[in-house]
Amino acid sequence: MKRSPGNNLGLEAVALFLIMVLLLSGCATDSHKPGQQETQPQPVIQIEEQEEVASSSQTQVSVSAKPAQQADVKMKTGKPEPEAVVKKQNLPKGFVYLDEVIPSAEYDIRYYSDYNFIGTRIDGYNAPLAIMSAEGAKALKAVSKDLASKGYRLKIFDAYRPQKAVNHFVRWSKDSKDIAMKEIFYPDVAKQDLFKGYLAKKSGHSRGSTVDLTIVSAKTGEELDMGSGFDFLGDISSHGSKKITAAQTKNRNLLKNAMVRQGFEPYSKEWWHYTLKKEPYPKKYFDFTVE
Repeated sequence: MKRSPGNNLGLEAVALFLIMVLLLSGCATDSHKPGQQETQPQPVIQIEEQEEVASSSQTQVSVSAKPAQQADVKMKTGKPEPEAVVKKQNLPKGFVYLDEVIPSAEYDIRYYSDYNFIGTRIDGYNAPLAIMSAEGAKALKAVSKDLASKGYRLKIFDAYRPQKAVNHFVRWSKDSKDIAMKEIFYPDVAKQDLFKGYLAKKSGHSRGSTVDLTIVSAKTGEELDMGSGFDFLGDISSHGSKKITAAQTKNRNLLKNAMVRQGFEPYSKEWWHYTLKKEPYPKKYFDFTVE
């Protein structure tokens, strides 16, 4: 059957319409893709923000942990922070630092602190160091070695004392109102009587061969009980005091015998005070600063 031209035009129009629909459908699908691409960066931005926060948090932990780590090192080693290290001077000829000769000893330099019978740092003590004549240090090292064999170590409170420190004592003694430390160090002695056996305008310490010390257990680090503390000014601190126990007397004798064996002489009123008999400067009083 032969088709008329009009029918052909109708079919072509339908075909063209279908093609346009298909093309428009394809364009609509393509036009949606850019929208999807625009939403993709959002998760990337969020991830970067999370990483930034994590990095900041890690930095804070690192900074806050640093002092704790330093404190832990200090606790384990017992060594001071670098800022606390004392720079030593060139000492006068014939003098040495005791911690360099006897590193095993403990050093509690009371006149550098305010825990002493005056209650303030004493003139001439610019560092917590113990200085002594070379001869005195050598003899004291022998004492340390002797006691170490018995399980003990020395604890040093004072050694060389500059004359300016003694002058400080004298100046303080003239102020009758300053009795801040009386109950701790001289409860039974009137301040004006302290120069009757305890203090002097010239001290053997200034000659460089006198030392104030005690004994500690090498195992525990605790001081042996001597019946009274260092610088307690009263009868109980005298050698031969009847106010202390047999055990306390034994401890004092342990120190006394060790010191005497190496040429030191005790002071009768203070169990902690010893002077080298053959001191190198028996008539010379020094005044250089402890630093």
